[in-house]
Amino acid sequence: MSERSEGAKTVQPRWLHSPRTWPVRWRLGAASAALTLAILLIFAAVIGHFATQRIRGDFDREMRGAASTLGSEVRVTETPGGLLVTGPELDDFAGPNDAVVRVLDATGRVQEQTHHAPNLGRPPPGISHVGSLRVITTPILSETGHVAGYVQYARSNKHVESTIDRLWLFIAAGVIGGVLLACLAGMAIANRAMQPIAALTAMASEIASTRDPSRRMPQPEADDEVGELARTLEQMLRSLDAARTEREQAMQKQREFVADASHELRTPLTSVIANLELLQASLPTADTSEDREMVDSALRSSQRMSRLVADLLLLAKADAGRISERTDCDLAEIVDHAAAEVAPVVGERRLNIDNGRPVPVRGNPDELHRMVVNLLDNAVRHTPNGSTIELRLEADGDRAIVEVADNGPGIPDELRDQAFDRFVRGTGPADTAAGGGTGLGLAIVRAVAHSHGGDVEASRSQLGGALITVSLPLGKSEQRITPSLGTL
Repeated sequence: MSERSEGAKTVQPRWLHSPRTWPVRWRLGAASAALTLAILLIFAAVIGHFATQRIRGDFDREMRGAASTLGSEVRVTETPGGLLVTGPELDDFAGPNDAVVRVLDATGRVQEQTHHAPNLGRPPPGISHVGSLRVITTPILSETGHVAGYVQYARSNKHVESTIDRLWLFIAAGVIGGVLLACLAGMAIANRAMQPIAALTAMASEIASTRDPSRRMPQPEADDEVGELARTLEQMLRSLDAARTEREQAMQKQREFVADASHELRTPLTSVIANLELLQASLPTADTSEDREMVDSALRSSQRMSRLVADLLLLAKADAGRISERTDCDLAEIVDHAAAEVAPVVGERRLNIDNGRPVPVRGNPDELHRMVVNLLDNAVRHTPNGSTIELRLEADGDRAIVEVADNGPGIPDELRDQAFDRFVRGTGPADTAAGGGTGLGLAIVRAVAHSHGGDVEASRSQLGGALITVSLPLGKSEQRITPSLGTL
């Protein structure tokens, strides 16, 4: 029995409170034992009662027979000198059964008795009890047919009661043994009957853990309710598998459509941006007219749309499983270039770079560059001026570790898991206007890390702000450039 203490209160398992919460095997075993107990109790009561009556009746008949024999052999005759009792020797007659015999006259006075015979009282007719003795009184008839006296024949009934007690003990032992056997048999039958259900449960648990509805349920040999359940579950799994396949196909088509559409949008957007830049360059620098404001606004919107399309294209490729070209590259060099790109927007923040030695990896340099830029850009966006941002790169075993830490407000604990979801900005998914970004920065970081066989996590830095850690597998790169260590 297991118990669980909560302070001063002890909470017991639910199955102790009500038999309804017991396992099915236990309930079947208990029902079988209860039914067997009821049957055996009735049977034991009837058999025990008749057996007890039979034992006591045999004892009484034996005593009546002995008393009748003795009464027929004893003679009581009146003589001038008093009553004369003739017959067998009483001690010899009573000895084999350890009985007590007394011969009384018609007035109840004792005429003869066995050695050390107790006082059995007046001779009432029939059977009576004196202490532990069972007494049979038989009249002695004279030659004229009158009652001349009485014979009292008594024996102890301790051995009879002892026999009856042993009988009831054997009956009780038989009832208990029968109940235990019925309980064990019920549980064994229940276990055998529950084996197909246990197999179905095990397979269902395995499917739930692997999330693979293509697995098949075991089919019981018997065509019963359990077999019907197995077939129903199998039909349900086949339907779920078909629905899952259709959904994955639809999602795959959607991913491919987004990737293709994003790719196709890049060309016209590039052309629009180029034309707007030419139009902007053709306008006088000192021009403050409405035309120039419209051109500047259109150019900014087009550039923002171009970045958004690039982000969507990268994520769509990751969703569609399209792996870009991989080459051996130095992650330290990529980190340096990304830091140099972000440096103009750092403002009054302090950017410390700890990049001690080359770290070879195998991957796509453009995607890795974008990943580091997004990490730094996220830190810049969410820290005030005067903050410190640290970018560290190191090799730990067979992994390359990129860490970006700051001393800003950090990421709330409840948002650390969803910080890498798409379109999450500010303090949560509902804050879609905070920061002025698209909300895809950290989502791209995770997509690039996963596509390169790595991982990413958010935590609290030693500076008190956010800490984003990216782990990538090391590769073999023949590039050997001078490591950099400095501050921007």
